[in-house]
Amino acid sequence: MRLILIFVGIISLAALAILVYLLFGVPATDPAPAPREEVAFPTPDPFEDEAPPVPPSDQIVPTFDVVRVDPTGEAVIAGRASPGAHVRVLANGDSIGDAVADGRGEWTMIVETPLDAGDQELTIVATDAHGWTATSEQVVVVAVPEREDSLPLVVLSRPDAPSEVLQGPEDGVRQGALLLSSVDYDDDGNVIFAGEAEPGAAVRVYVGDRPVGSARANEEGEWTVEPFDPILPGLYTLRVDLLDDEDGTVRERIEVPFERATPADIVLRGGRVVVQPGNSLWRISRAVYGRGIRYTVIYQANADQIRDPDLIYPGQIFDVPAGN
Repeated sequence: MRLILIFVGIISLAALAILVYLLFGVPATDPAPAPREEVAFPTPDPFEDEAPPVPPSDQIVPTFDVVRVDPTGEAVIAGRASPGAHVRVLANGDSIGDAVADGRGEWTMIVETPLDAGDQELTIVATDAHGWTATSEQVVVVAVPEREDSLPLVVLSRPDAPSEVLQGPEDGVRQGALLLSSVDYDDDGNVIFAGEAEPGAAVRVYVGDRPVGSARANEEGEWTVEPFDPILPGLYTLRVDLLDDEDGTVRERIEVPFERATPADIVLRGGRVVVQPGNSLWRISRAVYGRGIRYTVIYQANADQIRDPDLIYPGQIFDVPAGN
């Protein structure tokens, strides 16, 4: 009897299994996944089609405001840059001092290591808070004399603007109320004449016998004349006239020799030298005699047209005595 019951139970379980199969089907095991086809995508170039970096809109190109150099070569320099920028001043490419611009972009530094005797070209490199670096368009040329009883000459040079004498024992070539402070020209003969006169006074400039421009002094008494046409290479007499407003007559006049030379011209020829932009008596003396200190020889030989040994002008022609 017990065997019959067990058999019946087995049959019942088998019947139940068949019923479940008919109703629901046999649960299928998950088949092995088919291998996925790998699609190769090109790796993007992070630098492809990348726009060039754009400096921040608030970046300021550094500029000079004040450059004062005492006879020993020690200097005080001040200027402007982006607020918070790290400012470095270079002399002939070598760092001479660092400063940090304040919240208004103003900075000041004292250069306690004396500048070397001779010509020093000062520029500014400033790095702002974004890490962007800018170099000054302005250049300051400092002529430090060998002897310590003379005040160095400091001249500010700016693109497309006349040079400005920041420091010197004399302002330039003066005749009464009329002053010729600078003459600058580039390799293409574009010339800028600058000087001072009474505020509102009329000034006319001649190169040879040809008038090349006129201007009126501003409220500070400064005037600038930029001839529309380039000055061709050649030897001229530069003339600056201060005119009377009532009848146009000449009240004061300055005349100096002027030669517009080309880069291919030989600077020294036949015992004469043509002053080029950036020249100084010290530099000329060093080129001619091998020693800058002998600039006094050139100065004494041309005392009739050099009002001050620290101030000479492009285009002036000097006699250069032979020397041992």
